[in-house]
Amino acid sequence: MFGKRKTSILLPTNERFDTLIGKTSEIYGRMVVGESLRIDGKVVGNIESEENSKVTVAVGEDGEVIGDIFAYRVMIAGKVEGNIYATERVEFHQTAHVRGDVTYGSIGIEHGARVIGLVIQGVDKKSANQASDVIRAVQERR
Repeated sequence: MFGKRKTSILLPTNERFDTLIGKTSEIYGRMVVGESLRIDGKVVGNIESEENSKVTVAVGEDGEVIGDIFAYRVMIAGKVEGNIYATERVEFHQTAHVRGDVTYGSIGIEHGARVIGLVIQGVDKKSANQASDVIRAVQERR
């Protein structure tokens, strides 16, 4: 009755990825993307979409990002060590491991996903950073 779920509880999307970083690829440095991106390899550096673009960044189960992600929609099934700023939606699939703060418009989280950090809805990047700094300062005083 309560066995492991094999299918995703998040609704499937019809994303088209113009750029794919394969399992054996590693990229070091800041990436600015104008079209949707899927990562199955490793990226060390921030990933940023162009202002007001509707870019999706997806991190596959084997994917890893060490850096911040700024995009319209972010879907995580792999590992992220950095902050996530999703203006429209962020999704954490069952195999997601995230260490960093998350700012989002809407959110979907599957059972089993791990998120260590603040989860802040509906604020811009600057306000989210200020809120994170205040909360950390309060926690350090304890």
